[in-house]
Amino acid sequence: MQTASTNTCERTGLSQELSESKHGTMIGCHLCNESIHEISLLLNIPHSTVSGIITKWKQLGITASQPRSGRALKMTAGSAHAEELSAQKSPTVCRVNS
Repeated sequence: MQTASTNTCERTGLSQELSESKHGTMIGCHLCNESIHEISLLLNIPHSTVSGIITKWKQLGITASQPRSGRALKMTAGSAHAEELSAQKSPTVCRVNS
């Protein structure tokens, strides 16, 4: 069962970072001579993601995600969309005296 946050991420193109345990599992499988294709099928992660993490590990020797440059967004696209939906569902009612 998928949560609402997962569905929002899929619709808006936002993704969540993989955990350190998934990174370690990928590196462990690679050290056990598993192919990138087999690792991606085993962990249900795209081939390009597995390849990128293994390449980064070979070049830099780290598996942790590095901080991004720039200021973080104050509001994500998913939360902005959620606010729009809630505003549509409960519009403000104005009373006019005549």
